[in-house]
Amino acid sequence: MEALREIIFEDEMETEVNSCRDQQYQRSNMQRSAIMNRLRQAGCRITKQRKIILDIILQEECTCCKEIYFLASKRDPNIGMATIYRMINLLEEIGALKRKRAYRICNEESPVHICSVKLDDYTSIRLDGEKLRQVIEKGMESFGYLHDRRVRSISMESGE
Repeated sequence: MEALREIIFEDEMETEVNSCRDQQYQRSNMQRSAIMNRLRQAGCRITKQRKIILDIILQEECTCCKEIYFLASKRDPNIGMATIYRMINLLEEIGALKRKRAYRICNEESPVHICSVKLDDYTSIRLDGEKLRQVIEKGMESFGYLHDRRVRSISMESGE
């Protein structure tokens, strides 16, 4: 099944349509302490492992639980996959994560779409939707694809 991600650019507004089957985790504007307070209110202990998992979700661009597990197990080899799944479910239950075909950190503000480009030297460049559109337009223009036209939408498909 192919994953499809489309960013539509119309009059400076962006709308993202996401039908990925992979679980995606995005950086949150909700502060770490606010999520930890919600966990406490739900009667949960704030363990070292929960802090590690939460920090990874907030700081990294992970696309699935396996990536979170890989990063978490580097910090604490005692963290298992079941711990990751339980924490994800718990964050969903307290309203810190919502699942709509993909997990997203909840935020009252409108979402900012970010593209993270990882280079072969392990550095990454983060581009917001407008900057990504500009980069693609410049590249297409330099190869002669645009002919006085403008990019309206971008779709990315993975061959899974």
